[in-house]
Amino acid sequence: MYHTWMRYFTPSPTHHKLGLVCLGVGLQHGALPTVGPRTLDHHVAVVVSAGRGWYRGPEGRRVTVTAPALIWLIPGTPHHYGPDPATGWDESFVDFTGPATATYTELGYIEPDRPVVPLTDTAAARAAVGRIARAARRGNPLLEVETGAAVHELLVALRRARADMGADGDPVLQALARDAFQPLSVAEHASRHGMTPAALRAAVRRGAGCSPKDYLLGIRLGRAKELLVATELPVAAVARRVGYDDPAYFSRLFTRRVGLAPVRFREQQGRAVHGGWSHRIPDPEHPPTIATGPT
Repeated sequence: MYHTWMRYFTPSPTHHKLGLVCLGVGLQHGALPTVGPRTLDHHVAVVVSAGRGWYRGPEGRRVTVTAPALIWLIPGTPHHYGPDPATGWDESFVDFTGPATATYTELGYIEPDRPVVPLTDTAAARAAVGRIARAARRGNPLLEVETGAAVHELLVALRRARADMGADGDPVLQALARDAFQPLSVAEHASRHGMTPAALRAAVRRGAGCSPKDYLLGIRLGRAKELLVATELPVAAVARRVGYDDPAYFSRLFTRRVGLAPVRFREQQGRAVHGGWSHRIPDPEHPPTIATGPT
């Protein structure tokens, strides 16, 4: 016995330009029928929230799937899977495609070489699937945009829920972020964490989809932008605060990556927030009340 609900969509060529489009969504549970063998021309994320089953890829090896888990179905890759008939499973799936899938794969959010991914939980992923399901009501004029945005959210939720990552992400990336503003080379960062430079590069590529140098640069430039907007520090002082002893080198890096020189970036922002900057992340659902005087 099983229960199933699903919807399928056909986004227009214009919607495909958004980068990701949702092609379908489904929520199922119970002793579902076996899927495949088959080969698709698009991606599917199958989220198994309860129960167990199996997956078989093109090499023919049968892999056990135990909830919570994610099954990646990759375009052009034959696959065959299903729940254990004795237990069934609770499954949600999202079909999607678009040019952004290549970038998500490069960044490690989609893993073609690891079709079965253990998860810590599926709450956030199922919330994203729920948003797609709610948007799937007949006649919704925002259908393609709402569901496409939810696919981006789903990919992030699945990345965070991977069992091989801590609650706050990869510990190597956390350590790099803590030391990001110190004037250290990649080799020195690696030594601090008891790793070879090659091992550090592999870990950062796996966790962030980029090199350690690019990962550190993103953190440093983000902080530099904040200092340029929120303080009156000279550019040379900003450079030192984010780990660059040579302000000319910092300015060249900033200009190349941001597209504006640091001084020009500060002028363009046109914000005077000196003294009012907060490091506390606000809750958008419960903003602070702004007191108003008597009228």
